[in-house]
Amino acid sequence: MSEIDDLFATLTNLQTQKRLPPIHLWQPERVGEIDIRIDREGHWYHEGTRIQRQPLVDLFATIMRKENDTYYLVTPVEQMAIVVDEAPFIAIDLDVRGDGESKELLFSTNVGDFVLAGPEHRIYMTGERPFIEIRDGLVARIARSVFYRLVEEGIEEAGALVVYSQGTRFDLGSIS
Repeated sequence: MSEIDDLFATLTNLQTQKRLPPIHLWQPERVGEIDIRIDREGHWYHEGTRIQRQPLVDLFATIMRKENDTYYLVTPVEQMAIVVDEAPFIAIDLDVRGDGESKELLFSTNVGDFVLAGPEHRIYMTGERPFIEIRDGLVARIARSVFYRLVEEGIEEAGALVVYSQGTRFDLGSIS
């Protein structure tokens, strides 16, 4: 097994073992708001002060859900709305395995998620900004440096720059 194969196996295994709370089952009666905001760069703030403890941010990320256009932190007893400026997560790294349509694109996020782009984790563009679906309606904006690496993996098809992962085609935009 090559180094990249080992890396993919390790990271996808970590994601599989990551036990997320069953927030889809929680319907708390107490609903409100909390002064937590996630800025465009993926930094978390509480009452205007940046949260410096990454394990706390990672924990909060596991209890987040989106309903309509509102983001919530959810526990069995309360559901508190938070503000997300653009996307709750940032894709901060990309590993690539394979070639052509059988290529696999593995993204890492700023909160410790590892997702393999494909039918369940789609890459898409909103204007000039790239995103990848993470889970349950939550997305990560793909960081600029990661997007440049993604573009390097692209090929031109019918005037568009596209990438493939797990046999799924993703359009990154027109080539002008």
